[in-house]
Amino acid sequence: MSSGGDREQVEQLLPQVTPGRYDAYEALLRALADGQVWMLLWHGHPGAPDAQYGNMEVDGYGYAPCVTSAQELAASGWNRAHEVVGGREIAAALFPDRWGLWLNPHAPGGGVGIPWADLRRIAAGLDRLPAGPLRISEPAVEIPQFYALLTQNAHRTPAVRALRRAWVQPSVGVPYLAIGLELYDNGPQAVESVRQMMAQSIGAVPDGLPVSTVALSDEYDPVALWMRAGSRPFFDREGYAAGVPGPGEGAPGYGYPPPHGMLPGAASH
Repeated sequence: MSSGGDREQVEQLLPQVTPGRYDAYEALLRALADGQVWMLLWHGHPGAPDAQYGNMEVDGYGYAPCVTSAQELAASGWNRAHEVVGGREIAAALFPDRWGLWLNPHAPGGGVGIPWADLRRIAAGLDRLPAGPLRISEPAVEIPQFYALLTQNAHRTPAVRALRRAWVQPSVGVPYLAIGLELYDNGPQAVESVRQMMAQSIGAVPDGLPVSTVALSDEYDPVALWMRAGSRPFFDREGYAAGVPGPGEGAPGYGYPPPHGMLPGAASH
């Protein structure tokens, strides 16, 4: 499990988390991932079938309250049962139901809330998912060669139904281009064919421009949610099959060659 040092690190970092201090917040998430929390049980006892965590609502979002040490448990005055759980374990248990975790709600200032989206990052690996809150928009970078090559390779990859795109600016880390993948089949063979499609296309991306992929079927990924709600496909197999471009399709930059006489733009942020 975790050491007392992890507990002390979490408690030392809590007062440093203030609006705009994303570096301190990320450090808190890392410490929490490697640490443990004392979950407050509203009903039942640890391991019992009827055990139920406490719950609280803040700004319309649900959180399960916890404390960060036995000392904080005593200070909170909680007189029901509790359960000591590893940070990654509780993150994996809460985020699928879109529940966050609230640390030390009894503390002066009300403690610190970890939204479910950040619990998802803890469960999956903080380095694997971008740090929120995210600023997501249509890409302004002009890379028509990449979109054209990717579209060509998508035509030859039957598992791909549609492709979308977004420009993602994390709170911590570099901005990147996200390619949203809508697949007919999520089996291993299909996923491998899509990996090969991206590998065959990525050479057309200018040096220094990070590109990531996201599964549009992921109902928890904020980039996928934005793409489904706010962007049009730049490749749509069924749209092509119908022979009629959809709204906004056929424009340069959406996987189509630029009009005659128009030079491809240089990559820029």
